[in-house]
Amino acid sequence: MSSPALVTSTDTPLKDVVKLMWDEKVGSVLVVDEEGKLVGIVTERDVVYAASRALIEKGRASSVMAKNVISVGPEEPLMEAVEKMRSHNISHLPVVEGGRPVGVVSMRDLTGVASSLLKVLLSIEET
Repeated sequence: MSSPALVTSTDTPLKDVVKLMWDEKVGSVLVVDEEGKLVGIVTERDVVYAASRALIEKGRASSVMAKNVISVGPEEPLMEAVEKMRSHNISHLPVVEGGRPVGVVSMRDLTGVASSLLKVLLSIEET
């Protein structure tokens, strides 16, 4: 997972969310309520959708965020996270503890793990 999680509030101007994603080179920002609890996620796909609808200048994070957020706990096995991402066709999976985001597992993270595992497997085959 990538940690700490990048978070914003529901009323953050969408152009600020996009700038944050650009500056931090990430594909998602988690949206939290006043208590810091996860209420949504804005992904690259949401930004593309908003841009096509000309919402970026006037829209808020709440206008494009996914509200039924699929998440995992920090102690859940990696395979469960992978299966959730696969079965729900999502590329960013918030890691939540006590309702608060602590990180995000992304496809980029998983490809890094897969790459490391392939290197180990290939080195075993060579011996």
